[in-house]
Amino acid sequence: MAKQKTRKGKAAPDTSNELLENPEAIATRLGRGEVFLKENTRLVGGIIGLMILIIAGIVGYQIHKANQNEKAQGEMFQAVYYYEQDSVDFALNGDGVQLGFLDIIDQYGGTDASNMAHFYVGSIYLSEGEYQSAVDHLEEFSSDDFLVQAQAYSLTGDAYLELGNTQEAIRQYKNAANYKENKFFTPKYLFKLAIAYEEAGNLQAAIDTYGEIESNYSDAYEYTEARKHKARLEGLASN
Repeated sequence: MAKQKTRKGKAAPDTSNELLENPEAIATRLGRGEVFLKENTRLVGGIIGLMILIIAGIVGYQIHKANQNEKAQGEMFQAVYYYEQDSVDFALNGDGVQLGFLDIIDQYGGTDASNMAHFYVGSIYLSEGEYQSAVDHLEEFSSDDFLVQAQAYSLTGDAYLELGNTQEAIRQYKNAANYKENKFFTPKYLFKLAIAYEEAGNLQAAIDTYGEIESNYSDAYEYTEARKHKARLEGLASN
């Protein structure tokens, strides 16, 4: 590679290896750094102190959140028990000693336990016919678990369908059916989706959805019903 030329045509001095080969150059550079540190001690110290505070704050918050979540999980045990026993009032509001799901949401917001409490509360409100409240809580819930998250989408779709919002119900059922597809639960969500399509007056989409169950899930519980409803809708569509 040709060396860089000056305007007079002379090669510019090559200083690329000067720092590696010349101890005096190294000392000069280090001296400049020491001068900067001496002249800006407060600034450098302030920056370092700020970084320490930020790191300490992040670590402290993570420890606090972990402790809060562990405490909330312990509080939640009794609420889950009441939920499983269909004692929904105690599950929601507590029994005067142990907290209910709503208390956990209020007192432990941002924790995994609070997130799961939204799911329980949403499902309770859905069963109690309080559909908008069900939607509000179920849409606050999120999970990487393919069973629970898909079920949350499905329950949200149920609530929207009861509210008469078929388009949003369709969107939620699609989310459920497409979320980590599997042969055990996907047919169930597709069946709900087909019902929502028919409710919305989109017979062809309903037929296609029943057809998806027929083609891909022959072992599913919904298979026979899907075939029957597909034939019924095809008859209606041909009239």
